[in-house]
Amino acid sequence: MFHLPLPEMIIFVSVVFVYLTAAITGILQLSASGEKFKRILMPLVSLGICLEAVFLIVRAVEIKAVPLTGLFESMIVLTIVFGLIYLFLSIAVQQVWFGSVMVWLIFALILTAAIVAKPAAELQDIARTPWAIAHGITMILGGASIIFASASSFLYLLGNRRLKQKKVAQVLGRVPNIEKLERMILLGVRTSFVLVTTGIISGFGLVCVVGTGIAGWLTDIKVICIFAAWILLGTILILNRTLSLTGRTRAYLTILVFVLISIAIIGVTISGATQHNFSSY
Repeated sequence: MFHLPLPEMIIFVSVVFVYLTAAITGILQLSASGEKFKRILMPLVSLGICLEAVFLIVRAVEIKAVPLTGLFESMIVLTIVFGLIYLFLSIAVQQVWFGSVMVWLIFALILTAAIVAKPAAELQDIARTPWAIAHGITMILGGASIIFASASSFLYLLGNRRLKQKKVAQVLGRVPNIEKLERMILLGVRTSFVLVTTGIISGFGLVCVVGTGIAGWLTDIKVICIFAAWILLGTILILNRTLSLTGRTRAYLTILVFVLISIAIIGVTISGATQHNFSSY
């Protein structure tokens, strides 16, 4: 992060500070007297999204391209998309635990972006192709969808556990009802499956354009994790249709998909165990 140009660093540090404030507010609103903090979350997230948009505009002008293909830029876009999902759903889902979990995830995303932050690099020609742009957009949107489904899964498990413990007062009005959470999980899983499928197809097209060979692509650890997550998403949908999947199992499997995608996007890339990057072409 500290290697960023000064204008970018000022904007990015401001974004981190705004989301840190939102995360703290998310903790405070869970207290008995924290209802007054609830109204602060949406303005904070809105401000963070605006600052991130300014950052991307600055980066786009610098590289003269759509800032989607680098991991750092992709994390910024992912945070924006997830923030917009939160703002949109907050109109209908107003329980404090929902807002808190969403802003904690947003803060975690921006911290991850800080870890992989790099100055703008000149993009290879392949990164400017429609295949690369489509691949980047669909995978980012698919990631945002599964993060949303995972947040809903966490809330589902939390609410279900407290209901079984007869702690009804800690659930009513604070956690979305179980039926709504189940619909949110399925919405996120279905959307993510469609988007990741599109991302895989566009990635296949990109490999064909690059001409690096399918074998090397299929044996890349990052691609393997994405394929595993995609298969698991499809399995969840199939088992859900056959009515052989309980709500708890669906929630745990959804969180497992999130773990796989996190490993693919963040862990493998940071460790350098993948050749899945445009700078290598």
